[in-house]
Amino acid sequence: MVAKFLNLNPDKQERIMNAAMKEFAQKGYEQASTNEIVKDAEISKGILFHYFKNKKEMFLFLFDRAVELMMEEFLAKLDAEERDLFVKWRQAAMLKLDLITRHPDLFDFLRVAYVEDAAEIKDDLKQRNHDLMSTGFNVMFSHIDTTKFKEGTDIERTLNIIFWTLEGFGARHQDRIKSSPFTEIEMKELVAEMDQYMEVLKQAFYK
Repeated sequence: MVAKFLNLNPDKQERIMNAAMKEFAQKGYEQASTNEIVKDAEISKGILFHYFKNKKEMFLFLFDRAVELMMEEFLAKLDAEERDLFVKWRQAAMLKLDLITRHPDLFDFLRVAYVEDAAEIKDDLKQRNHDLMSTGFNVMFSHIDTTKFKEGTDIERTLNIIFWTLEGFGARHQDRIKSSPFTEIEMKELVAEMDQYMEVLKQAFYK
């Protein structure tokens, strides 16, 4: 059945995917309503279940497709040879901004899927989440040049501090980006503000 969905034109696929990811991201698996999904996607419920056998199949397809997009449009485009944490993080932030403009709820959906404990899908998600986290961590942090950090730095805790700070910065602006596209000037201001936070972190932890 999913093959029928993949044969749709890309615009309709994205409209249905974005509507479904939004609903699951906001309400979780059990509380998500297929009625809301079809309303937001502007299709009938019969059409939705023409493409997906049930809600479980739709959720797992969305997860796999979201991971695929992460790999193709995000992780694969990061410079694997770059060893400076902040240069790499800036690359990641720019790629993430681009992905959010096309799939506004993708990252929120993946965050919800990571903690989802609905009995119907919990086992199916367990290995998927483990593989995604392992791949993402390795791409971001496995080749970082730790000699740039000050002597005596607790690298693991420092990476957590940097991660939490920059993810928090992104989360603060994400809803605004999702609600309406930033103008070119607004995007430049956002990137400039992010650069300022990274400079503060560099001064705190780099030699």
